[in-house]
Amino acid sequence: MVGGLRKTEARRSGSVGSVERQASTKQLLRWSEALAGIARTGLGFTKSLYEQERFEEVLRVAAEIRATADEGGGDGEDVEGKVEEWLRSVGEGVPGYVTPKVAVGAAVGNEKGEILLIKRADSGVWLYPTGWADVGYSAAEVVVKEVEEETGIEVEVVRLIAVLDGLRLGISRVPLYSLVFQCRPVGGQLRPHPLECADVGWFAPDRLPAPLAGAERWGDHVFAALAGEPVEVLYDSVRLPTWRGDPDQL
Repeated sequence: MVGGLRKTEARRSGSVGSVERQASTKQLLRWSEALAGIARTGLGFTKSLYEQERFEEVLRVAAEIRATADEGGGDGEDVEGKVEEWLRSVGEGVPGYVTPKVAVGAAVGNEKGEILLIKRADSGVWLYPTGWADVGYSAAEVVVKEVEEETGIEVEVVRLIAVLDGLRLGISRVPLYSLVFQCRPVGGQLRPHPLECADVGWFAPDRLPAPLAGAERWGDHVFAALAGEPVEVLYDSVRLPTWRGDPDQL
């Protein structure tokens, strides 16, 4: 049965092995984080010394892949540092089950058809207002809070319009799911957060700033939503095969 499944995946993906392909940075990061997540989850549940040693070895392999993605190489100190960082994050039992973090984003549109964007202070990249989901808040409540904190604009939430994988989207090097809500402004004035934002502003579809993270993926969908079109929730499709499928497949 297993052999049959493998043959089915091969047929779906074309002639596997007939064309030599080089893994992209996004693929390497995804594989690295997936391996690290499996190993850290295993360390959180196992009581076997043998399994602990094997999971730690998997972490070192994941760190080597991560170093290759980051620098095209990396030295042993970088690899061991990443392994130690991952080991410090290991929990026990259910708290140790590694899952993607959750972030919320806001697609805020005004009467002129412009979108509210921030220039992130940490990377210099433009993106819609976004932040980590805080414990004790609903996702929509975090959106309202984050937009006002980052931009000075008060908003109300209209609807959920996208659920996106941050690694696949290319907006994060940390495994996360981004919940994007359409919002409308109801008050406030533009005021970039002094620590998190280098700049903030309203931008028309034909005057978007650069670099704008992941716009080729969410841009058309978000502007259709802001224009009032009855869009469905945007989400990442299932790649076939999961691990060797096209990393940029929508």
